[in-house]
Amino acid sequence: MYSFELRQPTSIGGAVRALADGGQILGGGQTLIPTLKMRLADPGVLVSLGRVDSLLGICTDDSGRLCIGGATTHAAVAEGGGAYPALARLAGRIGDPAVRNRGTIGGSLANNDPAACYPAAVLASDAVVATNARDIAADDFFTGLFETALDDGEIITEVKFPVPASAAYAKFLQRASRFALVGVFVARFASGVRVAVTGASESGVYRWSEAETALSAEFSPSAVDSLSVAPGGMIDDLHGSPEYRAQLVRVMTSRAVAAC
Repeated sequence: MYSFELRQPTSIGGAVRALADGGQILGGGQTLIPTLKMRLADPGVLVSLGRVDSLLGICTDDSGRLCIGGATTHAAVAEGGGAYPALARLAGRIGDPAVRNRGTIGGSLANNDPAACYPAAVLASDAVVATNARDIAADDFFTGLFETALDDGEIITEVKFPVPASAAYAKFLQRASRFALVGVFVARFASGVRVAVTGASESGVYRWSEAETALSAEFSPSAVDSLSVAPGGMIDDLHGSPEYRAQLVRVMTSRAVAAC
C-alpha cells in the first residue's frame, strides 16, 4: 500500500473542499482498501465520509419515498428499511456481516460494479440519486462498466426510492464473492413494471424492456416463459458462460415475480 493522507471532514462542504485538493472519497472502503493494498491506486489523499452525520440515516419524505443517506451502511438499510421490504432484504444479503457493517449504499452506487446488488434496486425502483450538486434519475445514472454520471467533486448524499406496490430481488449467488452471478430486481408500480438485471451484462446493470412489457400486461411468473435473452454482450468467465447467464436472467426474473 502506498502512503496517503487521511482527511475526515464533518460536513459535505468540507468533503467537497478536500476533494478539490486532489482527494479521493473513502466510503466503507470495501473496494478501495483492497485496491490500495494491491498498490493498484495511489490517491495521495483519502477523504473519509464516516464523520459526515448528514450522510447517515433513513427516513420517509413527504412523497412517501424511502430516503437513505449516502454513507448509510448495508446493515443499517437491512435493519431500518422496513418501509421497502424488498430493498431491506437485498441489503441483508450483500456480502458477509463484515462487509454489511462497513460498506455503504453510496459507495456501492458510485463504484457501480457490474455484479453489485444496489444498482438493480435503484434502476428497477426508478430511484433518484442525489448529490451535493444535483438530482440524477436512475435511468441516467449508470453509464457503463464501473462508470456513472457523477462528475469530479460530486458526492452521493442521498438515494430516494419510490416504494412500489410490490417488489422482489432474486439473486443467483456467486458463493465465493457473494456477488450476484445474475440478480434481477422486479418492481411493480401503478404505471407499470420495471425490471433491472445485474451480474449478467458486460456493460453493467440494465433494464430488460421485453420483460417489463410482458409483466405490465400480465404480472405472473409465466409471463416471461416465452421470452428469450440473447447471450451477446453477456459476461463470460469461469463462473458462467454467456448462454448460462442469459438463461439465468429469465429464470431469476420469473423467481422475482413469484416472490412478489
